[in-house]
Amino acid sequence: MMILGRRMAYACGLIVVAGLVASACTRQQDASGAKSLAGVYTLESVNGNSVPATVTHQGVSVHVREGTFTINADGTCRSRTVFTPPSGSEVVREVNARYTRNGANLTMRWEGAGVTVGKIGDDVFTMDNEGMEFIYRK
Repeated sequence: MMILGRRMAYACGLIVVAGLVASACTRQQDASGAKSLAGVYTLESVNGNSVPATVTHQGVSVHVREGTFTINADGTCRSRTVFTPPSGSEVVREVNARYTRNGANLTMRWEGAGVTVGKIGDDVFTMDNEGMEFIYRK
């Protein structure tokens, strides 16, 4: 009976150690994946128009001057867009989010706003922002 108890304890110990090793490997892969996508991406186009570009959003023409999308390895990101609405006064809009990655998809939960899903691959980040397609390149 005592031998069976020791074998069982040994087997359970191996399972626990294997689980810890597997979880450490998973974390390391996630971190290296995050580091490879981390960086500053520059806005190249909005709805297929090269930036700077004038686009129509909800019936209003807006001139998009420039933009960046910064992805950090710690699971945070930031969007910064410079545009001119019909009023003519330049506006700088910066918003922060926390993201999760599932394959090529990045799901961003924006501070004080909703959720957006973008796609990442080959140093290109694409995001649908309120019906407008934003394409960024690293």
